Amino acid sequence: MLNRRQFLASSGAATGLIAAPPRRPNIIVILTDDQGYADVGFHGCRDIPTPHLDSLAHSGVRFTNGYVSHAFCSPTRAGLMTGRYQQRYGHENNPIYNPRDEVAGLPLEEVTLPQVLSQAGYATGLVGKWHLGAAPPLHPLRRGFREMYGFLGGGHDYFKTQMEGEAREYLIPIQRDGRPEPLTDYLTDALSREAVAFIRRHRADPFFLYLTYNAPHTPQQVTEKYLSRFTGIQDERRRNYAAMLSAVDDGVGQVLATLRELELDSETLVFYLSDNGGPTAVNGSRNDPLRGAKGAPFEGGIHVPFVARWPGRLPKGKVSHDPVISLDIFPTSVAAAGVKPPTGRRLDGVNLLPHLAGKAGAPPHGRLYWRQGGGTAFAIREGRYKLVKPADGAVQVYDLEADIGESRDLAAERPELRDRMLQAWEAWDRELIPPRFESPRPAPKKG
Repeated sequence: MLNRRQFLASSGAATGLIAAPPRRPNIIVILTDDQGYADVGFHGCRDIPTPHLDSLAHSGVRFTNGYVSHAFCSPTRAGLMTGRYQQRYGHENNPIYNPRDEVAGLPLEEVTLPQVLSQAGYATGLVGKWHLGAAPPLHPLRRGFREMYGFLGGGHDYFKTQMEGEAREYLIPIQRDGRPEPLTDYLTDALSREAVAFIRRHRADPFFLYLTYNAPHTPQQVTEKYLSRFTGIQDERRRNYAAMLSAVDDGVGQVLATLRELELDSETLVFYLSDNGGPTAVNGSRNDPLRGAKGAPFEGGIHVPFVARWPGRLPKGKVSHDPVISLDIFPTSVAAAGVKPPTGRRLDGVNLLPHLAGKAGAPPHGRLYWRQGGGTAFAIREGRYKLVKPADGAVQVYDLEADIGESRDLAAERPELRDRMLQAWEAWDRELIPPRFESPRPAPKKG
């Protein structure tokens, strides 16, 4: 059966009267959860094969200096959805899972990428983790998504849900378009299945798919199918982590295979990244050669695997060393779709298309900024240099081109550089507002 575009093209050829209208590109954002910087083949990982993620990188653009806008989960997702530093609107913490709390989540006055694309005629779908508010007004179906399969909280059990009573966050029912349903498959496989189904349903439409795997986030649960691939890894946490990441890689392979089958490859812009650095002590991930882990403003918390692929439109196999950030996904997607960005608000992200096509002389960003805890921890990157202030330490300065591991502090040696970068960060900080809500406190330990 011909799809709409093929039908119009064939009809036009037959009659000479109708020409197929140019199709707007599909856009897919694939986001993993708590994946380590080092844990992909294209970054040199040897104990966890990631052939499909590697193929994505080798056929697109790999950003060696790809960043997210926060060192942990929900704030990064808020920034990605809006193209704006999330501290501008107070989304600086993880929201508590509370369906009665209308403040803990992405503020309603913010305009999301799916809202912009949906208004332009895109089919918009979320498959996976939301974590931008659990109250009804904050639901993804009210924030621009027309379809949704996944869960609202910050994580989920991979095998079960609680269908009756008031469930804990990790056992809440999986939702399909706002209606609860039981989980009948391994969750990572279910998300891959639903992503493929969404693509098939909308093969004739321009679509935006936000595929947000919760793997390899804890709990470390996995099927024997994936675990059996890693019997040679002795450390149990690392072995479980490898199996969970392998399930994600298989799912990405299914998505890419579906695009090829439906001849949508050249019509689809795909982004792939992690929401923050790996929490190495928790799930066995690795961020080397970077310093630190999830939650820290050092490179290991914010520097992530980052790929963009659009066959025929973006260079194949290109390696870009310019610093880019997850905020860039919004303006790049809007530009690719030929849609005007929302008016009356400042986008902090940059359209990367002219930079990747060699049509822009300067790097995409002069500076990148980070702030946590209302300013208890922060960082700024300017060219090759980075100033960082951890929550429990003093201001430090590093030359990332010479010292990606942030091991040699130049603050005392280069006071003029330190002071200039600190002043730049303080000027940016004055544009922000305090956090609107606090992260939930961890449950007290038993005993």
